Amino acid sequence: MKHFYAVIMAGGSGTRLWPLSRQSHPKHTLPLLGNQSLFQTTVERLQGLFQTEKILVVTTEAQYSKLKKQVPEIPKENFLLEPEPRGTASVVGLAAAVIHSRDPEAIMAVLPSDHYISNIDLFHHIMKIAMDVAECGYLVTLGITPTFPATGYGYIQRGEPLPEEFPYPVYQVLKFKEKPDEIQARDMIAHRDHSWNSGIFVWRTDRILDEFSLQMPTLKEKLDEIISSWGTPDQTRNLKRAWIGLQVETIDYGIMENATKVAILPASGLEWNDVGSWDSLFEVLMPDENGNIVFSGHHMAINTHSSLVYGNHDGKLVVTIGVDDLIIVDAGDVLLVCKKDHAQEVRQAVKNLKNSERERYL
Repeated sequence: MKHFYAVIMAGGSGTRLWPLSRQSHPKHTLPLLGNQSLFQTTVERLQGLFQTEKILVVTTEAQYSKLKKQVPEIPKENFLLEPEPRGTASVVGLAAAVIHSRDPEAIMAVLPSDHYISNIDLFHHIMKIAMDVAECGYLVTLGITPTFPATGYGYIQRGEPLPEEFPYPVYQVLKFKEKPDEIQARDMIAHRDHSWNSGIFVWRTDRILDEFSLQMPTLKEKLDEIISSWGTPDQTRNLKRAWIGLQVETIDYGIMENATKVAILPASGLEWNDVGSWDSLFEVLMPDENGNIVFSGHHMAINTHSSLVYGNHDGKLVVTIGVDDLIIVDAGDVLLVCKKDHAQEVRQAVKNLKNSERERYL
């Protein structure tokens, strides 16, 4: 494990879990699924795979203090602070450049901070195989076996098995496909050669930096400028100077879609969920006998079924009568009420607030 590093991307805001997930306390900092935050469970999931001093976190200056407090065991120098969000391509590039400067033989895993994985043993097994595949020069991604025709996830089409032999099925990637409509999603599931894009990647730092040179040379030049002063008194100033004006791009669009030697491990059985919306909590939490999920100790349900109720204010009683399939979230200054099958549209509410200059609710 000497050359293995993990990079946790923890700079997002989780708009589909608004109004609980806000700019001041985004979803990965919240204890949605238990006593620990999603970020803390992500770090815990890496124990046994990576040494703590080889876990890095890319986040924003605004979120640093909260995250550092939640995982004080991660060294301060392992928190890489984006001056401003510029997309996951810049996040991955910065982390790869920093790690490569520390260890030119490094293999890095890139993971979101806000996913749920129940089968930890299988996750560890698959990640070890992914590292072996990455050592052979492949850019590796984990694919999740689809359970329904999701339109909110990206998809990856598998090709032939790799010529090398590994103790787990590993395939060439034919194509990355961004969020499809329902007809396209049903067709992809029917062909049985597509996986959901988990957003989890593994590769050698030299390989991914070579891809940046080929596909995003401007970003690579900026990364070289940043690393030239890394660890010096000019580090923060030069980072901010180089970061301004960077193209906003995802690692999927910017690199993965046109990269060479891309491999996928179909990760069936992880019990994975990206916890991306209120309705997704019904897939990872155990409802009561009426199918309800209740986060408030002050709730009276009368003829209420398949609904989620969240209240975080002591003493406020929430009473639901004769309702089904509702999402009710009381965040103090905002009350959200929506049908469960409209939960994906919460992001539209966030967009409307930005456009109407009501940012104080964000």
